[in-house]
Amino acid sequence: MTTPPPLLDPAFLAAQRTRLVALRTDLSRSRDRDADEARQVLSADQDHANEIDDRAQDLTIAENDRILSSQLAPQRSAIDRALAKLDEGTYGFSDVSGAPIPIARLEAFPQALRTISEEPKP
Repeated sequence: MTTPPPLLDPAFLAAQRTRLVALRTDLSRSRDRDADEARQVLSADQDHANEIDDRAQDLTIAENDRILSSQLAPQRSAIDRALAKLDEGTYGFSDVSGAPIPIARLEAFPQALRTISEEPKP
């Protein structure tokens, strides 16, 4: 197990855990809110819909939910991995190289798993 750099003291790590849990909660709420809004939009004009329209609407809602979930999955995965790294004692070190991740990056992006130079290029 790698020892955290001296600047990653227990208070900083505890604060990061709190931030990560809050980010995960916000992400879940955002997904739920977006899904509810999509359902409302799709059902707004469906007061007199027939059975085929109802089925099409259900399929559209399911597809929208799937798309939302797939878009948020990488963010959720990074948050979960950062929380696991806190438990492992490896938080603050790159998953790619093991190099320390700068404190400023962790403060700005608590779910950072790599240094900036290791991030995939778009």
